[in-house]
Amino acid sequence: MKYLRLLFTISSNIPRWLIFLFDLGICSFSFVLSVILRFSFRLDDNTFTSIITVLPLVLLVKSVFMMYFRLYSGIIRHTSVQDGIRILYTTFFSSVGLFIISLFYKSFFISGFSIIPFSIIILDFIIATFLLGSFRIFIKLLYIKTSNQNKGEVVNYVIFGAGEAGIITKRKLEQHRGSNIKVVAFFDDDTAMKNKSLEGIRIYDFDKDLEDLNAKYEIDNLIISGINLSKNRKQEIIDKCLNINISVQSVPPVEKWINGELSFNQIKTVKIEDLIERDIIELDVDAIGQQLNGKVVMVTGAAGSIGSEIVNQLCKFKIKKIIAVDSSEESLYQLDARINENLQNSNRKNIEIVVADITNLERMKGLFERFQPEMVYHAAAYKHVPLMENNPSEAIKTNVRGTLTIANLSVEFGVEKFVMVSTDKAVNPTNVMGASKRIAEIYVQSLSNHLKQDKSNKTKFITTRFGNVLGSSGSVIPRFRKQIEAGGPITVTHPEITRYFMTIPEACQLVLEAGYMGNGGEIYVFDMGKSVKIIDLAKKMIRLSGLTLGKDIQIVYTGLRPGEKIYEELLNDQENTVPTHHSKIMIGKVRNYDFEAVKNSIDSLLDLYKTQNQTTIVAKMKEIVPEFVSKNSPYEHLDKKQELSDITVEKLLEK
Repeated sequence: MKYLRLLFTISSNIPRWLIFLFDLGICSFSFVLSVILRFSFRLDDNTFTSIITVLPLVLLVKSVFMMYFRLYSGIIRHTSVQDGIRILYTTFFSSVGLFIISLFYKSFFISGFSIIPFSIIILDFIIATFLLGSFRIFIKLLYIKTSNQNKGEVVNYVIFGAGEAGIITKRKLEQHRGSNIKVVAFFDDDTAMKNKSLEGIRIYDFDKDLEDLNAKYEIDNLIISGINLSKNRKQEIIDKCLNINISVQSVPPVEKWINGELSFNQIKTVKIEDLIERDIIELDVDAIGQQLNGKVVMVTGAAGSIGSEIVNQLCKFKIKKIIAVDSSEESLYQLDARINENLQNSNRKNIEIVVADITNLERMKGLFERFQPEMVYHAAAYKHVPLMENNPSEAIKTNVRGTLTIANLSVEFGVEKFVMVSTDKAVNPTNVMGASKRIAEIYVQSLSNHLKQDKSNKTKFITTRFGNVLGSSGSVIPRFRKQIEAGGPITVTHPEITRYFMTIPEACQLVLEAGYMGNGGEIYVFDMGKSVKIIDLAKKMIRLSGLTLGKDIQIVYTGLRPGEKIYEELLNDQENTVPTHHSKIMIGKVRNYDFEAVKNSIDSLLDLYKTQNQTTIVAKMKEIVPEFVSKNSPYEHLDKKQELSDITVEKLLEK
């Protein structure tokens, strides 16, 4: 047996000409056997001489079609349906060729005599096809048997999806060297396929039969190969498997297969993103394209999680020029590298990478003068709650002054639309970061309402508001992943804390859609689905990693961070929403503000930056945003002073 395994180890290096000669040997045997069967095992000298005379012609014809159909090109131990088709084509057209030659000889040389009787040609076709195919199947089965020897316990797999992708997945699992994998079942939602067999393996009903099959086989792994599965169905499958300790992997879309073929290494363990991801958003691509095509578009914060994806989405349109602005040199370098890898040179010339600070008026004005942007997507902001809680002056500098700078320049240079990316933390803010974004929202909204009175102004201001995005810098998911890789513990701030989540591409697609539909002054709120408990997220990530909570890894509660709240909202208590034509985008009906009053208050706030008195800055922020009530923060005492002041005013009013 060890010699066979050694043979299979080196078989992939056997020269193709040797396989070609071996196939010719099989064809020689097939032809001789056909003649023997045709004459019922009674061979005289003349018949034997005829075989010797005609055999070179038969082999010549077959060798031509072997080379044409590349019969020798496949690795025998990995024989597939494609190899079977090549065998069939080779033997069929070889037989047709011999038939034509024999017919030609009969017609023009010796009337009534065929050089090769048609009965022999038919027998040879059947026998050669059978022998060539059987030999390859025998080698493949022998390889599977020998490769599974001395490898320990069998690993039982099931495959969800009994279509073509499922069949290919099964074969790749069986061909994988160094494993002892056994596919014990298929699952499929197609009722017409249930209880049938595919390559000798039965197709079951997932919802009804999974637990019974797991009890019978102790399933180690389920692979999802269903290409047309909805996100909700995929999540149901993953959840059910994780609950009974079955690991889950998935096959990538066909377009990501290497040269059209699935590689074993492409079968990956599902990620937590798969459990939160929702169905693909249907965008009005044509309408968005009509608005963007041929335009100059500026994206601030272009190297961040949201900004870089907006740039990526914009690259799909025929935009005249994209101005990607960010203050982080390293992040812009990474963005530039990704663009160079993914775009053709002609498209690359349409993207300008710019290092600039949005709070620097002179620098940004120079960029507006140079490029004359017609659309602005403003994604630049500080967004990390604990950091901004400790650095309020920097929060108002970037999130407030930066927004004012870009918004005012957009008006000055006649930008058609200014789309601001905001956050759910701006609703009833409990931290400095959320309050700074709310102040920016108020300015943009009041400026929009103010400019509507000026008929010469054409700039429309749109605000988009959504929650956390999966995979962004500072997101819990990358942090949990690193903690799991390090062996734990996983740190969670509070057992009841919940967050809304959305994938980065989904969020950016909705930003583009909102930018297209906005008429100015709206705050668009995205449908974030259901809020997710962070502790549940952590537990699922542990199970997806094949670990056991409490045994392999621990969860530790660290307490709420400065400015952090347990539950997040998407709308203020005094606000409601109005639906739009897009089911996942709503318009938040917010209260209006007087522009001059807002401008004066914000100017006073920004003047406080020079003092670097963080407490005074936060107090002014609370004055502008009365609903800003600090939580787990050193600035909570400011709220108590405000409460005492309100009580005093009420007493005076009573008198």
